Amino acid sequence: MPAPAERRIIFKHIDEPGYTPDLACYLRHGGYAILRKALAMAPAAIIDEVKKSGLRGRGGAGFGCGLKWSLVDRKSGKPIYLVVNADESEPGTFKDRYIIHQDPHQLLEGIMVSSWANNVRQAYIYIRGEFPHGARILEKAIAEARAANLVGPNVLGSGYSCEIYVHRGAGAYICGEETGLIESLEGKRPYPRIKPPYFPAVLGLYQCPTIVNNVETLCHVKHIVDVGGEEFAKIGTPGNTGTRVLCVSGHVRRPGYFEFEVGRITLGQLLHEVCGGPLPGRTFKAIIPGGSSAKVLRWGETFTLKNKDGSTRTLAVEDIPMDFDTLAACGTMGGSGGVIVMDDSVNMVEALANINAFYAHESCGQCTPCREGSLWMKKITTRMVHGQARAEDGALLLGVADQIAGRTICAFGEACSWPTQSFLAKFGDEFRAYPGTKATPRPESVPLA
Repeated sequence: MPAPAERRIIFKHIDEPGYTPDLACYLRHGGYAILRKALAMAPAAIIDEVKKSGLRGRGGAGFGCGLKWSLVDRKSGKPIYLVVNADESEPGTFKDRYIIHQDPHQLLEGIMVSSWANNVRQAYIYIRGEFPHGARILEKAIAEARAANLVGPNVLGSGYSCEIYVHRGAGAYICGEETGLIESLEGKRPYPRIKPPYFPAVLGLYQCPTIVNNVETLCHVKHIVDVGGEEFAKIGTPGNTGTRVLCVSGHVRRPGYFEFEVGRITLGQLLHEVCGGPLPGRTFKAIIPGGSSAKVLRWGETFTLKNKDGSTRTLAVEDIPMDFDTLAACGTMGGSGGVIVMDDSVNMVEALANINAFYAHESCGQCTPCREGSLWMKKITTRMVHGQARAEDGALLLGVADQIAGRTICAFGEACSWPTQSFLAKFGDEFRAYPGTKATPRPESVPLA
């Protein structure tokens, strides 16, 4: 079966000739018409439409957007805040930055619609420190929208007021975790909070009810209000509605970003038909389907999955539909949509050493298992790629990883241990054989410990 065509909703104007990120261009393309429509609707009606849509978060966890909104404490008497997670620090992910750079008013309109629905009077865009140009574009777009009475006091004469502020991070991966982000936004060290009691919906920014949503997620809200929740739910597949931007990098002929209906395209269709297959003379070896923290898949493996009626089916890795639930059933996750492709030229020990070096550097250090364990895994794999591998290193790595996952305040423990666990499970033969490899070349990206 041939791959389906892209269905660009969020990326409709990305890379479109003549399309510019200024307000005038956005208005020519129908911009802010949906905000006008939303302001004429009851806030509860918008939340209901988002629930009907089945929209799931596009930042990593895939949590229901409408459900997250419904958990907000609206009886506390405290202000409700909306925080936009534009940190996008997951390796292999490069989608939100294109929205920010090329279509910032789409994000602002999504923010304003979502803010009206949740009685938010102040919204913050938390953008990663490595996006200085994106921050400037957003500041300019907010100024344009404020001057046009689309942001700020008495929006479009409705009596509703809401300000949007841009806050630049300092380049810390941990700020992709919502409570670490909130701590940073408050001007503190980004230590993730313990949940419970610090669920953002109840005790978030300044100990007030807070909604934290990803850039792509909030852009979808605008389109849900446009077509209605039931109509939006027809896009994609049951339980995995809407479209998803997939970022493909690594060893394919045509890497890039592509927007498809969720679950309508398989991993094999994406890599072979859309991305042109492997590089000349190479074959696929390993795929990380949802950013570097997702568990790796071995090309050629098969999975036995349960159907709803209790029966089972066998699914080859290339036949996995790119949706949240099937990827989870196969032992990995859709995550942030960052598909990292490795071919048969890749040494998996060296690939893991690169990943471990990243996570050891990015651990916030609050939890002992993560602070110590991520560093130990980095030291072991760094030592291995510098020609000092030992026969017991594979078992040692797995033992360290197993003592991290599930023992930390936030999911960074899983993020740093899952690569090691899955690499050992899928490519343990390479780790066992590695001590016999002499004069292993040292990757430039892996510093000597």
